[in-house]
Amino acid sequence: MSAEARIRELKLELPPAPKPVAVYKSVVVSGNLAYVSGHGPMKPDKTLITGRVGADLDLEGGKRAARQVGLAILATLRAHLGSLDKVARVIKTLGMVNCTPEFRDHPAVINGCSELFAEVFGNETGIGARSAVGMGSLPGNIAVEIEAIFEIAP
Repeated sequence: MSAEARIRELKLELPPAPKPVAVYKSVVVSGNLAYVSGHGPMKPDKTLITGRVGADLDLEGGKRAARQVGLAILATLRAHLGSLDKVARVIKTLGMVNCTPEFRDHPAVINGCSELFAEVFGNETGIGARSAVGMGSLPGNIAVEIEAIFEIAP
């Protein structure tokens, strides 16, 4: 099943594709790779999920924020490529969690995004390499920021 069909089947609501807030591009395509800049957890109403995991948000709240970041990344890819069906596979994601120094479960938070990509693109092509790290702060106090690299179909 195509990624666009999966989006419809899962009844996923993508937020508006976020616009750059500084000097960078949201997506750069080089060859058959799309490099997606860091995205925050933008909701359909254009508000952001903010707060530190371990203080303002629990693990599940952080995971929901990471899933929302994934939806924002999908919105950006769709806007740039015209269709998510042009994505051949997820290559790599880097997830950054705004968290307290004591919080230790960064990978479980970033699973929110990774699980979404697997649902949309399938386990074979939707799961790529990944890093998950904790941060002392993130821009605008967003809960999670994720950047990703995707292979684009010829």
